[in-house]
Amino acid sequence: MDIATIVGMLGAFGLIAASISEPALFVNAPSLLIVVGGSIMVVMFRSSLGEFLGAVGVAAKTFKGGLDKPEDLVVQIVELATIARKDGMIALEGQEIKNPFLAKAIGMLVDGTDVGIVKGSLERDKAATSMRHKMGCAIFESWGEIAPAMGMIGTLIGLVQMLANMSDPKAIGPAMAIALLTTMYGAILANVICLPIAQKLASNAELEAANNELIIEGVLFIQGGGNPRVLTDYLASFVAPKLREKIAEATA
Repeated sequence: MDIATIVGMLGAFGLIAASISEPALFVNAPSLLIVVGGSIMVVMFRSSLGEFLGAVGVAAKTFKGGLDKPEDLVVQIVELATIARKDGMIALEGQEIKNPFLAKAIGMLVDGTDVGIVKGSLERDKAATSMRHKMGCAIFESWGEIAPAMGMIGTLIGLVQMLANMSDPKAIGPAMAIALLTTMYGAILANVICLPIAQKLASNAELEAANNELIIEGVLFIQGGGNPRVLTDYLASFVAPKLREKIAEATA
């Protein structure tokens, strides 16, 4: 689980809830339908059902976390390179590899796949993953843009209903509730849920793309029969300078 995502979202909702003395006053079904239901429909209108459902699946990664640290990948790739250099590529079969992208790459080396095919296949996988993240990010950015607009539409609906029933005091309250709560719901949906998820997806996409590039470079180096000691220095460029000493100690 990504602790920052969980704590941040729950903390934001918790602080909002703590400022509310009577929660029942802030629950309004028509407002929720306008903002939540309406914004979902508009987002689906802008995209396809597959893209929308895919974005929801990609967004789940912001809560699960699980991105590999590049320094850990470097250490593992160097260890695999050492095994391959000593015992041959076939010795890599059966090695425990949790990263699916790296596992696929090593599997291709074990099978003796041509270097051009290995590189092309991994590059296409990297591009496809980046595209999925980009589409998911675009969906949530769109949702964050639409939610306040739907809140404004709800506000206008509430004001029209209120002005149309000024002679009936009992109708003014519910109409005003729709007018105000739709704006609040739109702001919360956009700024507490959609836009943070979009930003997290964009950040995770960049990190995963960098990890995949690191893996591609490392695997091609292994396939070329390079020296694992040279590989350590070569892949260290993908890691922050303060972590390179840690990698050197782990691979010594």
